[in-house]
Amino acid sequence: MAVKIANSTIRGGVGASHPHDSARLHVTGGATYTDDIPEPRNILHAALGVSSQPHARIISIDLEAVLAAPGVVAVITAEHIPGENNYGAVVADDPILAPDLVQYVGQPIFAVAAATVDQARQAAGLAQVEYAALPAILDAETAVREKSFILPSETLRTGDSRSAIELAPHRLQGKVNLGGQDQFYLEGQIALAIPREGGDLFIYSSTQHPGEIQHAVAHAIGRQAKDVVVECRRMGGAFGGKESQPALIAAVAALLAQKTGAAVKLRLDRDADMIVTGKRHDFVIDYDVGFDDRGVILGINFCYASRCGMSADLSGAINDRTMFHTDNAYFLSDATIESHRCKTHTVSNTAFRGFGGPQGMFGIEYVVDEIARQLQVDPLDVRKVNFYGSDTRNVTPYKQIVDDNIIHEIVDKLEASSDYRQRRVEIAQWNRENDVLKRGIALTPVKFGISFTATHLNQAGALVHIYTDGTVHLNHGGTEMGQGLFTKVAQVVAEEFQIDIDQIKVTASDTSKVPNASATAASSGSDLNGKAAQRAARKIKKRLVKFATEHFSVSAKDVIFANNKVTVGEQSLPFQELIKLAYMARTSLSSTGFYRTPRINYDRSTFSGRPFFYFAYGAAVSEVVIDTLTGENRLLRSDILHDCGDSLNPAIDLGQVEGGFVQGVGWLTSEELWWNQDGVLKTHAPSTYKIPTSSDVPDDLRVELLADSANREKTIYRSKAVGEPPLMLALSVFHAIKDAVAGVTEGKRSPHLDAPATPETILTSIENLSVGLDQ
Repeated sequence: MAVKIANSTIRGGVGASHPHDSARLHVTGGATYTDDIPEPRNILHAALGVSSQPHARIISIDLEAVLAAPGVVAVITAEHIPGENNYGAVVADDPILAPDLVQYVGQPIFAVAAATVDQARQAAGLAQVEYAALPAILDAETAVREKSFILPSETLRTGDSRSAIELAPHRLQGKVNLGGQDQFYLEGQIALAIPREGGDLFIYSSTQHPGEIQHAVAHAIGRQAKDVVVECRRMGGAFGGKESQPALIAAVAALLAQKTGAAVKLRLDRDADMIVTGKRHDFVIDYDVGFDDRGVILGINFCYASRCGMSADLSGAINDRTMFHTDNAYFLSDATIESHRCKTHTVSNTAFRGFGGPQGMFGIEYVVDEIARQLQVDPLDVRKVNFYGSDTRNVTPYKQIVDDNIIHEIVDKLEASSDYRQRRVEIAQWNRENDVLKRGIALTPVKFGISFTATHLNQAGALVHIYTDGTVHLNHGGTEMGQGLFTKVAQVVAEEFQIDIDQIKVTASDTSKVPNASATAASSGSDLNGKAAQRAARKIKKRLVKFATEHFSVSAKDVIFANNKVTVGEQSLPFQELIKLAYMARTSLSSTGFYRTPRINYDRSTFSGRPFFYFAYGAAVSEVVIDTLTGENRLLRSDILHDCGDSLNPAIDLGQVEGGFVQGVGWLTSEELWWNQDGVLKTHAPSTYKIPTSSDVPDDLRVELLADSANREKTIYRSKAVGEPPLMLALSVFHAIKDAVAGVTEGKRSPHLDAPATPETILTSIENLSVGLDQ
């Protein structure tokens, strides 16, 4: 029943660069986000009262002034929660409201409902809380020293790394610090809870995981999943920050709605959002590597210590993925990868685009670069000799065979198209002639595994209706956060029915339409929901073919769907006419579809198996210039070649590649999270936290999707995921900066450079290098 895309003339079919379904609404201000939904009569607005201490016992809370404040209708604390005081999705260690112990500055203690937003927020600041301070651990290194872990440490081993390192001709040891990152979505955390009859609740939530919100709210209010419906039409960005964190916001709104009987909205402002909610995990990475004269890695040990914060949140799976991506595109025959999941008295870190993978890849790329500088050779040459092979040297440390390797092809093409070798020569000469400004260049690869590592999450459902006028209603378990998922899945359905995409309406993600959906995460949105929608459409199409064969007395092979028409034998009729006829013959025009990712299996107890359905690949070359007197830097040019398989929508995929790359540049160069000695986050607004702007995008940005590279696995129309993998292309920018710093000594010494490579960090690296502190 497959349709050949090349012969399709429908608007918005698979492979078309069709605009995002909300593009016009986005630019005209017509897109409805949670805060834009018309508010019910007598709505109340909520605010959080939060801890001022990183670790303390609550001795007493005086809320009299809060209750007496203008407009205040209700105040709740932990004792007012009728159900479970927890929103932790994996481990029940995340209280909605702290009962008697606070574990980070900004942890919610109580919540207020008032007539206006300002009244609620002002009242929340009037509480008198008495604390008994306890010792606070604020960073990963201290946590390791104190053996403070939120989850057990894990170790992934392959071969005998200790012996391999000891016998290697060359050996390097070192440590590097890698910072975290705030998701900084344009739309902050928000939920609107509306009471329904019989104590039920309807929740509008800006969330990547409506099903998780449904369960968290039901547990909090002491009801069941059937009593709560959650809807999300779109988010104004998410980047992982709206996977687990929105459960807190929705639960508070729901509890206040249940208490007051009124609709309640809780919307965090930017400062509160950054202080209260989690971020990308920061890491301390120790390494010990043995290698030969060509730079081939013979044995390697890694120790990753991540700051998880006060609770487990999603840190287990995130740190597992860090371990799985420590190889990036490189074969490691003998490796030991140790992972510490550190408990600190800071906000619980959470999902962020890449989900731990970028941190693992940062570690190995740093080591490969150090090997090259030790041997005084081009880092690209060391990268190449360590790449995975096709038939040999193709097994990961977790025992998955890399059977779709195209990294050699991508890197060779990019090396040639970017004139990498010639530019490297020219940059070396330029650096010799310039004392103050130094340039650098780097080419780095990406190999990223696609699937949830928790195997049971790799499933999706969809619901498709055809109305009697031939138009289509499409719903699925995925959520739209600006990435174009709704558009891509609609393209799949348009292709299956061979109708124009404007005949399809995609409706809001809704737990009452598609139940038990996994989070839209792990770059799997199109893979999972596209396949589920395809199966739903094909069920209906099969019924239509059966009806047509009986009604027109033809065989099934004579029923052809193409270009908004259906050809039946010698005659042709519009799609909607066939639908009318089928309806009159009492043919079902509605169907669900379900998909589960095949071929994956994974035993976490041994960290082995096939956790990923396939790998997505890419590479980037970046060139930078730094000012050695100030540490300031500028990205001059980036060339990117990325693998999207047979793209469902090249325009949307290009946007994802560009956006992911720039977001990664921010993580590695400018976005610095800083807590003071009292555990207070001081970078909690755009005034102190610098995300990339349009001026940070290089004037010369060349992005191309790899042509003729259909996915070898049977994904939806042989496409590949594109949400997370492009972020790691930004490693090329970090290493170009490191290359520029090395230019201070004409590459004779390797600089130590932590991330993010802010001007201060760059200047410190230069100063240390100049006085010979780094070898």
